[in-house]
Amino acid sequence: MTSDKKIKIDDVVEGDADEAEEAAAEDAAEAAETAEAAEAPADGMPTYEELQAQAADYKDQLLRALAEAENTRRRAERDKQDASKYAIAGFARDVLSVADNLSRALEAVPAESREGDEAVKNLVLGIEMTQKELETALEKSGVKPIEALNMPFDPNFHQAMFEIDDPSAPAGTVVQEMQRGYTIFDRLLRPSMVGVAKGGAKRAPAEAPAAEGEEAGEESEKTGSATSAYEKHGGPTGSKVDKEL
Repeated sequence: MTSDKKIKIDDVVEGDADEAEEAAAEDAAEAAETAEAAEAPADGMPTYEELQAQAADYKDQLLRALAEAENTRRRAERDKQDASKYAIAGFARDVLSVADNLSRALEAVPAESREGDEAVKNLVLGIEMTQKELETALEKSGVKPIEALNMPFDPNFHQAMFEIDDPSAPAGTVVQEMQRGYTIFDRLLRPSMVGVAKGGAKRAPAEAPAAEGEEAGEESEKTGSATSAYEKHGGPTGSKVDKEL
């Protein structure tokens, strides 16, 4: 009886040992598979370097999108300010014709009529007050007249209509204004229509007679000096207004 129990105990111990060895082998195999899976990714899965490159690409796209959004916001804000600032440009241009008519009315009244007739004098005074009030209202909206008379010709603000032979004025000087020009803030609303002096060549002091060739050279030099600075801009037909609303 004792020997039978011993045999059974030995069988149980040996069976447990075999099962323990098998379990240990299975655990080792699973650990090896896990390590291999960690070291070598499965097919179709990106590597760590590829993931880093994708992250950098996404970051670059995000920064570009943010910069574009900021530029769009600033552009929209600038357009909004310009629309509010120059919204009355068309209306102001139409009102300028009223200012022109007031100026023509004042110029049409002779000086002797103003002094000799009290009614005419009061009428002229009323027109002058209306003109001044209109100019004040325009200035409040950013509309200001352009100073043209006796100023150098500027194709950005002046529109040359003709040239005048006036040796007393430097070449390229505005000597006549047919229609006054205006600006609205920093932009041109209407150019000044002007007449520009050609200017005369200044003769050099008399000197001793020179050779025929020298005289021809001096005459050519004088003719070249007579070319006005205004002609460099193309004269009446070549002048252009660079920027006009």
